[in-house]
Amino acid sequence: MHLTQGSLIDVPGVKVGHAADPLNQTGCSVVLFENGAVCGVDVRGAAPGTRETDLLNPTNLIEQVHAVVLSGGSAFGLDAASGVMQWLEQRHIGFDVGVAVVPIVPAAVLFDLTFGDPAVRPDAAMGYRAADAASEKPFASGNTGAGTGATIGKMAGLEKAMKGGLGTASATGPDGLIVAAMVAVNAVGEIRDPQTGQTLAGACDAQGNLLDLPAYVLSNGDNRFSAATNTTIGIICCNASFTKSQMQKVAQMAHDGLARTIYPVHTLSDGDTLFAATTGGVNATVNIVGMLAAEVMAAAVLDGVRSACSAHGVRGVGCSHVAD
Repeated sequence: MHLTQGSLIDVPGVKVGHAADPLNQTGCSVVLFENGAVCGVDVRGAAPGTRETDLLNPTNLIEQVHAVVLSGGSAFGLDAASGVMQWLEQRHIGFDVGVAVVPIVPAAVLFDLTFGDPAVRPDAAMGYRAADAASEKPFASGNTGAGTGATIGKMAGLEKAMKGGLGTASATGPDGLIVAAMVAVNAVGEIRDPQTGQTLAGACDAQGNLLDLPAYVLSNGDNRFSAATNTTIGIICCNASFTKSQMQKVAQMAHDGLARTIYPVHTLSDGDTLFAATTGGVNATVNIVGMLAAEVMAAAVLDGVRSACSAHGVRGVGCSHVAD
């Protein structure tokens, strides 16, 4: 793992915290907006696990969220958001309903139950710890937070998978605009560098040699993996003064970053979900923010995979050996 330079925390008003169980290979990541953020979402995969995404529809009431949770643990991992709500409520952060404040905490999960102990998943206590750890300090990519139990290349079978991970990146635009991404890469497909066309990670043989995954699947079929056991989840953050509908469009455009780096993506076996949140303050256009969102999302995918270390016998690009 390494400390990232371009990061989600480059956006003003954004804090990030992680919690994980490295032994059992699962974890969660929390993005905190203590002063609120306008948020949209776009779900492209066919097997998503999400919470509170209906609230983000531009036609619905709620205008701001107070945190976004990315978690392992499949649908069980949605419990992590409850711990984040508890942390926020204790600090009186949330939507004021008169008799209480209700923190708005959308969440998305990935499937990591086949890696580590399937009975151990992120819960409310882990979500609370991640929220409590949230800060504006640099954080490690790779086997971190929601990326702790992430794997990739499973279309050729779990035994040929490589290690996925959590990645982040940021970019600057005109007039003080900052656009950043954080993503947990747990794709069924392989990862390619769009600048070179090189396959960085995916399915590999027992000697660690990369397979041509699309060719392998076309020759052997795709019945070597279980449906709905993958998913890449992430978030774009920026400081543009946008509405919910504009942020929804940014989330849609950010998926181009996944399509540039993950082959195949948005499959029946992935629940690919991207949030897009803004803390506001800078005048910008949706086209520019969306363009940068796709760029930083692609860079974050590469960062997560390049930083991922081998674990539990699964090879990672970030380490030269296979850990037990």
